Amino acid sequence: MKHYFFILFYLFCNVFIYAFHGSFWVYIACFLAFSALVVWGSFHIELGYFVNSITHKRTRAKEVALTFDDGPTEFTPQFLDLLKEHQIKATFFCIGKQIEKHPETFQRIIEEGHTIGNHTLTHSNSTGFLSASKMIEEIEKCDDVISKVGNIKTELYRPPFGVTNPNIAKAIKRTHKKSIGWNVRSLDTVIDNEQKIYRRITKGLRKGSIILLHDTSEKTYRVLVDLLVFLEDKKYATFTIDSITNSKKND
Repeated sequence: MKHYFFILFYLFCNVFIYAFHGSFWVYIACFLAFSALVVWGSFHIELGYFVNSITHKRTRAKEVALTFDDGPTEFTPQFLDLLKEHQIKATFFCIGKQIEKHPETFQRIIEEGHTIGNHTLTHSNSTGFLSASKMIEEIEKCDDVISKVGNIKTELYRPPFGVTNPNIAKAIKRTHKKSIGWNVRSLDTVIDNEQKIYRRITKGLRKGSIILLHDTSEKTYRVLVDLLVFLEDKKYATFTIDSITNSKKND
C-alpha cells in the first residue's frame, strides 16, 4: 500500500532531523505535514492511499457510469422509472438496513438489470474509527441481507463516505471485495442548488468517468433528469461497474 512509502519517508525525516540537530519546531512541522497527508489520503478515495480502488474505466469509448449510494429509499422507484424510460443500467451501492426497509424496491433494482454493490450494513458515521473486525462484520452482514432478499452475491464494495484506512483495507481484503470509488463526485447530499450539482457533474465528465450520486432525494432525481438529457445530447453511452471487474478477470 502506498502509505508505507510515506511512513518510510517520515522515519527518514526523523533520522535526518536528529542527525543534523533539527529544532523541535522542525520536528513538529514534519509531524503535522505527515498527519495532514494521512488524513487527506483517508478521505480521498481517488488517491488510492490505503486501498487501490476502481475510480474510472480505461476506455476510448464515450461512456460513463451512473452509480447511486445509500438506497434503496422511498425515492428509488422514481429513479428506476427514469432509468427504465431512458433504457439505462446503473450500479446501486446499497445499505443493508435500507434493503431490509425496502425489500421490494431492492428486488426491482435487480429485476430491471441494474448492478448491485455492498455499502455496509449500517453506513455508520464512525466508519473511519471502526476496528477491522467490525468493518468485516459490516460488510459480511450486508452481504447476508443482499443474498437473503435478492438471492445474489456481489464482489463490489464502496466504502461509506469514500473513507479508507488500514482497518478498512484489511476488511476489504478479508471479504474479497473490489473497492469502487469515483472520479466525478456530485456532492448532491451537501449542495442544495440543483444547477450547481448539475454543473459540477457535467464539468468534470470525461470518457470512462464513474459518477457518484445518491438515490435519496427529489433534488438528485431532478438533477438526474437533466443529466440524462445531457448524456444523450453529447452522445454518451453508459456502463455498469461489473463490466470493469468482469473484463479484468478475462484479461
